Amino acid sequence: MSKISIIAAVAENYVIGKNNKLPWHLPADLKHFKNKTIGHAVVMGKRTFESLPNGPLPKRKNIVLTSIPEGNYDKYYEAVSLGDAIDLCENEAEVYIIGGASLFKQALVYPEINTMYITWIHAEVSGDAYFPKFDENEWKLVSSERHEADEKNEYAYTFAKYEKKVK
Repeated sequence: MSKISIIAAVAENYVIGKNNKLPWHLPADLKHFKNKTIGHAVVMGKRTFESLPNGPLPKRKNIVLTSIPEGNYDKYYEAVSLGDAIDLCENEAEVYIIGGASLFKQALVYPEINTMYITWIHAEVSGDAYFPKFDENEWKLVSSERHEADEKNEYAYTFAKYEKKVK
């Protein structure tokens, strides 16, 4: 069984997107995302996929959740449910759920997902897509690394790793 994790960048007010784009400029977070996901499978919703400026993410198995598969299997895979997407990853060591909002909501209650990598953006920003609030009694913060804003990254941010508590 693959290790399945959620990875997201989330503002303090839980915003994750605006007009199908990231509402911040944080190259350090993009690098963190790339370092975590490269060589692994990424599962995303259709709108998240359409927001990628250069199409499928390179050097990763891209799986797009869609209610109407189009059959573009040379560039990415399609699935009609999170369960189907995970089934497509049975030979992958790691699978990352990368958004958007409705997929994160499904993933938070999916029993096989035990890890979350959240980049907390230390700002409240306007947006129209939100990360679902999660029960902090069900997740344990196992590591965090804070970074201040600098000339390249407009907001302070923290890389946090959570693991689901065993019941």
